[in-house]
Formats: sequence, structure tokens, C-alpha cells
Amino acid sequence: MSVFAAAMDRIFTHTSMAAPALWISATTSEERPIRIIRRAPDRVTDFGAGRFVSDTTVVDVRVADLPTPRPGDVIVIGADSHVIQGEPLRDRERLIWTLDLRPA
Repeated sequence: MSVFAAAMDRIFTHTSMAAPALWISATTSEERPIRIIRRAPDRVTDFGAGRFVSDTTVVDVRVADLPTPRPGDVIVIGADSHVIQGEPLRDRERLIWTLDLRPA
């Protein structure tokens, strides 16, 4: 295990940095508890001469916790359910998935 992988493991297990969530497969209904780091950046979209600002929900998940997320899978965070939209993206080290979510 690399030093970077060990650092990511510590971040994702720290209660102040990451939160528990539940992943549910859209195809098999398999469930798995995971740890996530939640981000909610605003996205700016240009349309002609106008600009639209929209809320987003993005989460980071360790590849070790969730090897194959797919669009349509559900992530339950507390009482809120979200659906993965778009293709999941991995970081350069192939340790972390970045998932773009929309409310279910």
C-alpha cells in the first residue's frame, strides 16, 4: 500500500471528514454500507448571453468500498436518496470515485 492510499484510508475512516452512506445497485438491489465525502459545489452553465447557477451534490467514495458504481445506482445519505447520474470518474491514483448525484 502506498503512503497516499494509507492517507486516503485514514481520511475516509475519520468521523469528521467522511460520513456513512448506503449504496444500492440499480440492477441487482445489492446493498453495501460505504463512507463518503460529500461536496455541494454550485455549477455555472452558460446559455447564450445568460448564466445559470445550479446546486449539485457530488460525493467521493473509495474504490475499495465500491468497486463498480454505475449510473442509476442509489446512494442513501441519512434520510435522503440520490441517484448516480453520468459516468463515475476515478482519480489519477485509481483510489477514489467521484460520483455526481441527483435527488431520487
